[in-house]
Amino acid sequence: MHEVLLVEDDEMIREATRLTLEESGYRVRTAVDGVSGLALFRDRAPDVAVLDIMLPGLNGVSLAGRIREESGVPVLLISARNDPVDVVMGLEAGADDYVTKPFDGLVLVARIRSLLRRAAPAEQRTGTEPLRFGDLVFDLVSLTVHRGTEPLALTTTELKLLREFAASPGTVLTRDLLLERVWDYAWSGDTRVVDVHVQRLRAKIGRDRIETVRGFGYKLCG
Repeated sequence: MHEVLLVEDDEMIREATRLTLEESGYRVRTAVDGVSGLALFRDRAPDVAVLDIMLPGLNGVSLAGRIREESGVPVLLISARNDPVDVVMGLEAGADDYVTKPFDGLVLVARIRSLLRRAAPAEQRTGTEPLRFGDLVFDLVSLTVHRGTEPLALTTTELKLLREFAASPGTVLTRDLLLERVWDYAWSGDTRVVDVHVQRLRAKIGRDRIETVRGFGYKLCG
């Protein structure tokens, strides 16, 4: 049974969300503010963290950043308003996804399931040679990336994103296609999630590696 850390200061939303997640088969631990949420995260080591952005004390964006410094656990943010600044700050802090209030409990469950699937260990593919792009080496078996001899610390989402680019070098991948393949969205999602993660990936592997094809999407360059 997967364990979810839910950090939400609104009691009604917290309890309704907890019940929905438990009915969907998750074990749920709750906290009412960022400081206690961080302590609970360290104590319980949950499988996924769901954080409200507007938390007292340590807000959700800062909490997401603290969690990302310590762990690769998937992080999903809950935003009370569809403010691009809040969303982008949260994603840049290391969150993997977000939903806006009011949200359907089943949509939240679907997003969590998607995050957990992406975080699951990939099947070992023996005999697969590492992919090389200049000094960038991507080992498809261990899902590790090196630039020269330097290992790169990529999140699960960034690894999945890079794997999609590596599978189709030089091919333009649209934002919607990346949402479907990396985020496992069967519905239209917010492409800002893609844009922010691509920018984070570019900063780590080299900005010249991923070209922005304006109006279409992105492609990996050699």
